[in-house]
Amino acid sequence: MRSRAVRANLAAGDVAPAVLAIGRPDFPDVLIDTLRRQAGVGHCMVFALTRTGAASCLLDVGNIPVGGDLGAAYAGQFHESDPNRDALFEAEAGAPILLPSFAPRMYGARYRKIFFNDSDIVDKCATAIWTGGTCFYVNFYRISAQGRFDDAARARLQAIAPTIGASVARHFQQAATATPDQSLTALFATRAPLSALTPREQEVCRGILLGFSSEAISQDLGISLHSTLTYRKRAYQRLGISSQNELFAIVLRLLSGASSLN
Repeated sequence: MRSRAVRANLAAGDVAPAVLAIGRPDFPDVLIDTLRRQAGVGHCMVFALTRTGAASCLLDVGNIPVGGDLGAAYAGQFHESDPNRDALFEAEAGAPILLPSFAPRMYGARYRKIFFNDSDIVDKCATAIWTGGTCFYVNFYRISAQGRFDDAARARLQAIAPTIGASVARHFQQAATATPDQSLTALFATRAPLSALTPREQEVCRGILLGFSSEAISQDLGISLHSTLTYRKRAYQRLGISSQNELFAIVLRLLSGASSLN
């Protein structure tokens, strides 16, 4: 059981850069970099679908030169013939949706020609989440130079997809004004179990989450290294954790939880 928990926490920590980039202008670049590291994703596109039939392309980033054209075509017409459409619209609000593995036979001839053959896409995975009346549909692609996703990459995408989907939804829901430090400060002030920490313990944990070393945190707070390590130890004890990865896991769970998206 312990090994499973450790693997889950490591996975959470590995996608932390994308979560912490929510609301920032560089979110698309951080997202695709994270996806490339974790599962060799070549391109990512995000669509917003509504139950009234509207569709729009929110994000197009990666290694497909005609991605923008594909996004416009999908939002303008082809979303209506997407074989995943029924699965998307039958899903419950707030629950992460994992779509079936890609197979060319799922798509009509014209759709397959435009979106796969002509654009050099050889594989696709996807996730989605409904928040309010909008479905955020996140698609991960690979081109022929990369080959198809192998089993390990698919398993990795399945593991991180709920957090990635919720992060994308959160990003497009909030104004791109809050800095990572401001977002973390608000989270620590309002959400248990982080809000149960003392002010100094919260400051030390925020520094850890922002990537600062214990020495840098000490200098920023004007306290000794010994004090910083003591506050970290006390914070971890209060949270029932023993590592930085477990701290990341708590923050990612709070940021990506369904209740935080409404």
